[in-house]
Amino acid sequence: MNEIEFIIYVKDQDKSKEFYQGLFKIKPHLDVPGMTEFKLAENVKFGLMPENGIAKIIADKLPHPKNGQGIPRCELYLKVNNPQKYIIRGIHLGGKEISKFQKRDWGDEVGYISDFDGNVIAFAK
Repeated sequence: MNEIEFIIYVKDQDKSKEFYQGLFKIKPHLDVPGMTEFKLAENVKFGLMPENGIAKIIADKLPHPKNGQGIPRCELYLKVNNPQKYIIRGIHLGGKEISKFQKRDWGDEVGYISDFDGNVIAFAK
């Protein structure tokens, strides 16, 4: 694989862009109607695509993502140097705390928040 990109579907691209820009403390690598991308690492990008945009692509094959609004549809698991700082920042930006930062059975210390669309974001060390 030369490049990896994870794309989540969001109700409001601009609102989600502001949230993730504030959360990651980086500006989008690409920001055009229909797609916002953040470069998280050398060959890893994270994208935001409006629900209505993907609905045109998946058309009659899959349900419209708006029907799953608020239902967790993915988990973004990020290992960072200061997870608690990210969690606090995410909550201040309007994210919802899901599970407090703590030691987990698999050995990581992790805290969970969600974004405006119910997507789960884990910050771990």
